[in-house]
Amino acid sequence: MPTTRPSPRSRRRNGVQPAAFLPLALFAVLWVVLALTVGAPAWLGVVYAVASVVAFVLYAVDKSAARADRRRIPESTLLTAGLVGGWPGAIVAQQVLRHKTVKREFRVPFWITVVLNVLAFVAVCLLLG
Repeated sequence: MPTTRPSPRSRRRNGVQPAAFLPLALFAVLWVVLALTVGAPAWLGVVYAVASVVAFVLYAVDKSAARADRRRIPESTLLTAGLVGGWPGAIVAQQVLRHKTVKREFRVPFWITVVLNVLAFVAVCLLLG
Protein backbone atom coordinates (compact mmCIF):
# COMPACT_ATOMS: atom_id res chain seq x y z
CA MET A 1 0.00 0.00 0.00
CA PRO A 2 1.65 3.25 -1.09
CA THR A 3 1.93 6.00 1.43
CA THR A 4 1.48 9.60 0.51
CA ARG A 5 3.72 12.21 1.95
CA PRO A 6 2.53 15.72 2.57
CA SER A 7 3.66 18.15 -0.06
CA PRO A 8 6.52 20.50 0.87
CA ARG A 9 4.05 23.37 0.92
CA SER A 10 1.81 21.67 3.49
CA ARG A 11 4.82 20.77 5.62
CA ARG A 12 5.87 24.42 5.64
CA ARG A 13 2.51 25.44 7.00
CA ASN A 14 2.84 23.18 10.02
CA GLY A 15 5.80 24.77 11.71
CA VAL A 16 7.94 27.79 12.26
CA GLN A 17 10.24 28.66 9.38
CA PRO A 18 13.64 29.66 10.82
CA ALA A 19 14.48 31.61 7.65
CA ALA A 20 11.52 33.89 8.39
CA PHE A 21 13.51 35.30 11.30
CA LEU A 22 16.45 36.32 9.09
CA PRO A 23 15.10 39.86 8.60
CA LEU A 24 15.08 40.28 12.39
CA ALA A 25 18.73 39.25 12.62
CA LEU A 26 19.69 41.53 9.73
CA PHE A 27 17.84 44.43 11.35
CA ALA A 28 19.66 43.79 14.63
CA VAL A 29 22.98 43.92 12.78
CA LEU A 30 21.93 47.14 11.03
CA TRP A 31 20.93 48.62 14.38
CA VAL A 32 24.30 47.78 15.94
CA VAL A 33 26.21 49.18 12.95
CA LEU A 34 24.22 52.42 13.04
CA ALA A 35 24.53 52.66 16.82
CA LEU A 36 28.30 52.33 16.62
CA THR A 37 28.76 54.68 13.66
CA VAL A 38 26.15 57.44 13.73
CA GLY A 39 24.15 56.66 16.84
CA ALA A 40 20.71 55.12 17.04
CA PRO A 41 18.45 57.04 19.44
CA ALA A 42 17.59 54.93 22.48
CA TRP A 43 13.92 55.88 22.31
CA LEU A 44 13.66 54.01 19.01
CA GLY A 45 14.18 50.77 20.88
CA VAL A 46 11.15 51.54 23.03
CA VAL A 47 9.10 52.39 19.93
CA TYR A 48 10.00 49.10 18.24
CA ALA A 49 9.38 47.07 21.40
CA VAL A 50 5.96 48.60 22.09
CA ALA A 51 4.90 48.49 18.43
CA SER A 52 6.01 44.86 18.17
CA VAL A 53 3.98 43.82 21.21
CA VAL A 54 0.94 45.66 19.83
CA ALA A 55 1.40 44.01 16.42
CA PHE A 56 1.73 40.55 17.97
CA VAL A 57 -1.46 41.08 19.98
CA LEU A 58 -3.32 42.33 16.88
CA TYR A 59 -2.28 39.23 14.93
CA ALA A 60 -3.31 36.98 17.84
CA VAL A 61 -6.72 38.64 18.10
CA ASP A 62 -7.18 38.38 14.33
CA LYS A 63 -6.21 34.69 14.33
CA SER A 64 -8.64 34.02 17.17
CA ALA A 65 -11.40 35.88 15.33
CA ALA A 66 -10.70 33.93 12.15
CA ARG A 67 -11.01 30.62 13.98
CA ALA A 68 -14.22 31.66 15.74
CA ASP A 69 -15.74 33.20 12.61
CA ARG A 70 -15.94 36.61 14.30
CA ARG A 71 -15.25 40.06 12.96
CA ARG A 72 -11.62 40.29 11.85
CA ILE A 73 -9.04 43.02 12.26
CA PRO A 74 -8.67 44.81 8.91
CA GLU A 75 -5.49 43.95 7.04
CA SER A 76 -4.80 47.68 6.75
CA THR A 77 -4.56 47.82 10.55
CA LEU A 78 -2.11 44.91 10.63
CA LEU A 79 -0.03 46.54 7.90
CA THR A 80 -0.05 49.90 9.68
CA ALA A 81 1.13 48.25 12.90
CA GLY A 82 4.09 46.86 10.97
CA LEU A 83 4.79 50.13 9.19
CA VAL A 84 5.11 52.10 12.44
CA GLY A 85 7.72 49.70 13.81
CA GLY A 86 5.79 46.60 14.80
CA TRP A 87 7.00 44.44 11.94
CA PRO A 88 9.41 42.43 14.13
CA GLY A 89 6.50 41.42 16.37
CA ALA A 90 4.38 40.79 13.29
CA ILE A 91 6.98 38.39 11.89
CA VAL A 92 7.12 36.52 15.19
CA ALA A 93 3.31 36.38 15.32
CA GLN A 94 3.07 35.18 11.73
CA GLN A 95 5.40 32.30 12.50
CA VAL A 96 4.27 31.37 16.00
CA LEU A 97 0.56 31.67 15.23
CA ARG A 98 0.88 30.48 11.59
CA HIS A 99 -1.19 33.46 10.53
CA LYS A 100 -0.94 35.58 7.37
CA THR A 101 1.92 33.49 5.99
CA VAL A 102 0.34 32.24 2.76
CA LYS A 103 -1.90 34.94 1.30
CA ARG A 104 0.21 36.72 -1.31
CA GLU A 105 -2.16 39.71 -1.36
CA PHE A 106 -1.08 40.37 2.23
CA ARG A 107 2.54 39.25 2.17
CA VAL A 108 3.66 41.60 -0.62
CA PRO A 109 2.28 44.77 1.04
CA PHE A 110 3.63 43.53 4.39
CA TRP A 111 7.19 43.28 3.06
CA ILE A 112 6.83 46.67 1.40
CA THR A 113 5.95 48.16 4.81
CA VAL A 114 9.00 46.44 6.32
CA VAL A 115 11.30 47.99 3.71
CA LEU A 116 9.70 51.42 4.17
CA ASN A 117 10.07 51.19 7.93
CA VAL A 118 13.73 50.16 7.75
CA LEU A 119 14.43 53.05 5.37
CA ALA A 120 12.73 55.43 7.81
CA PHE A 121 14.77 53.92 10.66
CA VAL A 122 18.02 54.57 8.78
CA ALA A 123 16.91 58.12 7.96
CA VAL A 124 16.05 58.86 11.61
CA CYS A 125 19.42 57.50 12.76
CA LEU A 126 21.29 59.57 10.18
CA LEU A 127 19.35 62.74 10.96
CA LEU A 128 19.35 62.44 14.75
CA GLY A 129 22.52 60.44 15.34
